Amino acid sequence: MTSEQLETLVTPEMHAKRDVWENELVSFPVSESDIRKWALASYWPEKPPRLFWDAAYAKGTRWDGIIAPQDFNPFAWPIDRPPGREADGPRTAPGTRGMNGGQVETFGVPMKPGDVITSRTRLKDWNERTTRLGLTLFTETEMEWRNQRGELVKTRISTGIRY
Repeated sequence: MTSEQLETLVTPEMHAKRDVWENELVSFPVSESDIRKWALASYWPEKPPRLFWDAAYAKGTRWDGIIAPQDFNPFAWPIDRPPGREADGPRTAPGTRGMNGGQVETFGVPMKPGDVITSRTRLKDWNERTTRLGLTLFTETEMEWRNQRGELVKTRISTGIRY
């Protein structure tokens, strides 16, 4: 059966998961050393902004201390890694081929030393239409990070494309 013959790529599981937050992860406390190393690696070979590594300088800023660069990832060093998707051969059935449609990030409060970040994800929305590839499903997955005070640190909307 080709994707042109399918009525929909939207599954009952997708309907059940729409707007349901799941996959909650909690980071280790963010350390000043983590922030400094991330900034050094991110800006290499240039010197990173002092706000990311110089405590005395950062104390005099509106942040009252060191903050992490926006791209800092407190989940970059997990003890246990979730299992990867197993290779299961070529994907030729309709709806099993896919690609990354991009992402948009929105930033809230910056991460600071001592912060503990909680991440969660949800299937936010989808749009299905016929393209030159046949029946195509565009899904939006939302990821949200909040600190221990419940303040929004970051959201990311990722678009997946399946056909």
